Amino acid sequence: MTSEPALAVSASSEPLPAEVPLDERDGLYLRQAIAMADVGRSRGNRPFGAVLVSPAGEVMGTAWCNTTETGDCTGHAETSLVRAVSPRYSRDELAQATLYSSGEPCVMCAGAIYWANIRRVVYGIDAWRLRVFRGERLDQRDAELSCRDVFDASPYAIECIGPSLIDEASRSHVGAWKV
Repeated sequence: MTSEPALAVSASSEPLPAEVPLDERDGLYLRQAIAMADVGRSRGNRPFGAVLVSPAGEVMGTAWCNTTETGDCTGHAETSLVRAVSPRYSRDELAQATLYSSGEPCVMCAGAIYWANIRRVVYGIDAWRLRVFRGERLDQRDAELSCRDVFDASPYAIECIGPSLIDEASRSHVGAWKV
């Protein structure tokens, strides 16, 4: 598979965000989120996955985008994950966890992460590179607002690390979008 779209230039001709290196732990769990994206894609959904991990390394939950399967337009990986874990874990436990996402969280998912009190996010492919895959179809476009803009509006700090493992995270998207 090619990773050429990951190397494309942004529509504004500004350089794309630089890849952020990860330590072994973050790389392990981000790869698990990417694997969840592949599960979602294999089931006919858009290729996004998420994993929530405790400070001790316990996987608290996993999810993939299930919008095609369920018909629920809010069934993004991160939002589905927040729905699954928030009844099972306290806000204090969620504040200590890290959410790993195969792609940069959209505005809706960033809001769900904020409301769940999750304070650390690591993501793969960024929104700018995703737009290369999505193309100009209106049904595939996103709100062009960074998750960092949402997190920066929070009254508490939400650490946001990414883009990371860009080529690996991009592979799930090759051939997955309508042209």
